[in-house]
Amino acid sequence: MPLFWKPYKSDVTTFIEELKAAKPTLEDEQRAGRALLWDKPIDREAQAEWRAARVPQKPYVYYQNAE
Repeated sequence: MPLFWKPYKSDVTTFIEELKAAKPTLEDEQRAGRALLWDKPIDREAQAEWRAARVPQKPYVYYQNAE
């Protein structure tokens, strides 16, 4: 290892570190935004009912009288 070796840090990593330093609440805002759309409790009963009510699709949907 050379005497003046320093670890490489990409431009993207540097940008993200500077962004987090400039705006410390960024991660909390991201988590809140994710919780709005994605982190929802799953209703297992409703999901089971939905799966039971599905009607199987015919192999060729454009020709209705395939029999």
